[in-house]
Amino acid sequence: MNILMILTSHEDLGNTGKKTGFWLEEFAAPYYKLKDAGAQITLASPKGGQPPLDPNSDSEDAQTDATRRFKDDAAANAALANTQKLSEIDAAGFDAVFFPGGHGPLWDLAEDADSIRLIETFAASDRPIGAVCHAPAVFKHPKGTDGKPLVSGKRVTGFTNTEEEGVGLTEVVPFLVEDMLKANGGNYQKGDDWASFVLTDGKLVTGQNPASSEEAAEALLKLL
Repeated sequence: MNILMILTSHEDLGNTGKKTGFWLEEFAAPYYKLKDAGAQITLASPKGGQPPLDPNSDSEDAQTDATRRFKDDAAANAALANTQKLSEIDAAGFDAVFFPGGHGPLWDLAEDADSIRLIETFAASDRPIGAVCHAPAVFKHPKGTDGKPLVSGKRVTGFTNTEEEGVGLTEVVPFLVEDMLKANGGNYQKGDDWASFVLTDGKLVTGQNPASSEEAAEALLKLL
């Protein structure tokens, strides 16, 4: 199994003067779930190199077994520091693609032409696509082979409006994931705030929040 993981390169949290990026648990938990299942993982980001880490996801209360394992894993740290440029990635040779969240993707991956190209290629060839928390933002522009938004008519989830309200960023983010998925015709569903909730519809896997990271990776593996 060759799996492509695509991370954000965006580090500025709107005009707050604070930093964002990818959420550590949403990278680490799927990374190890897939790797321990025997997958070869290729990491990529729009700018290549080291993706910015959301500092809040590195706080003591945000640590999990997976994030602690990552901290002690020199090879994984080296791989993360040297992500490939998204523009140089060819979808051929990959069996699935997975997008970890964090607020960063709302600004760059949601609008990134290479991300859109890759998602549409994976969808057209019926290969699994996974995204967790804020990463379903990447489905803002991709279209299915029918020309409709990729999520149209599909059961999908992502960071809820109430969860965004809970972290106080409703007025900061460029758009709300829940609202966008609904606007694109997605059959948006959600579980309790901050509890794991994952949906699979065809080859599309979406997870609601950081707690959903590992379950989302498990759902992706089932499709493979």
